[in-house]
Amino acid sequence: MRIVVPGGTGQVGGVLRRALVARGDEVTVLSRRPERLEDGVRHVVWDGRTLGPWAAELDGADAVVNLAGRTVSCRYTDENLRQMMDSRVYSARVVGQAVARAARPPRVWLQMSTATVYADARSRPGEPAHDEATGVLGGEEPDVPLYWEYSVRIARRWEQAQAEADVPGTRRVALRTAMVMTPDRGGIFDHPSWMARLGLGGPVAGGHQHVSWIHGEDFVRAVVLLLERDDLDGPVNLCAPEPVEQRELMRSLRRAWGGRPGLPATRLMAEVGAFVLRTDTELLLKSRRVVPGRLLDAGFEFAHPLWDEAARDLVGQARERRRGH
Repeated sequence: MRIVVPGGTGQVGGVLRRALVARGDEVTVLSRRPERLEDGVRHVVWDGRTLGPWAAELDGADAVVNLAGRTVSCRYTDENLRQMMDSRVYSARVVGQAVARAARPPRVWLQMSTATVYADARSRPGEPAHDEATGVLGGEEPDVPLYWEYSVRIARRWEQAQAEADVPGTRRVALRTAMVMTPDRGGIFDHPSWMARLGLGGPVAGGHQHVSWIHGEDFVRAVVLLLERDDLDGPVNLCAPEPVEQRELMRSLRRAWGGRPGLPATRLMAEVGAFVLRTDTELLLKSRRVVPGRLLDAGFEFAHPLWDEAARDLVGQARERRRGH
């Protein structure tokens, strides 16, 4: 397939583009700065906001997979939240404009979204995990910080920008993606793994908040399924079938790294740690309990359905990479 990947230079984009090239696809990445990527990957510059020469890349392409958006691993200041919103909404909107203008538009448009769109699971005790059919969208939970509601608003407007595009001939899928776990340096997995190695990876604020996750290998396999299955459109949850509590997530990581101790942290300690790491406690404290209803209904079989095994696999890969360097 000929596939265009806006925002394909980040951690998730790197995992995806390498896998697509390895299976023989022709991949073009769009990003804001000129970069040299792997052999077999073309690179084209865009600004993520306005139409330009880059739009010709979508004409005749089989698919576009838009991953563009400012990283959420930052302090949630007003400016950073605004940049998160703008980078997601504007990029989705302009991709839709490019698809609409194409003489031979892509037959499928996969648009990155987030499992954060669902309500904090602790606000609805006793209810089942969120799937696409019955899951409750967030934004009105009591007793959560106001900026958590803004994160949900970002997610909803992100999906709305795709839904409103005038592209009747192109199948659209919103990828409501959980934390994509890969052994790459600087990725989401890197932070809890670093804490586990240092003996700091205990429960945070009790550790009962749920974490939804997906192994990078399964993320790629799910994307390939969605590229190929013409009967699937709309929101699809990309997450493993078994979300885990934060305390269990860290316990498995500590075991995988050789049974390190795990010092617990209060909410205040988490705030201090997040400040030092220049990130935000929402990533630690919001309870994301999401399940992949539509993937399972489509017959998708996870290579890494359980966190304990996935943690061992990821730590094993991380060890190999450290030895390789």
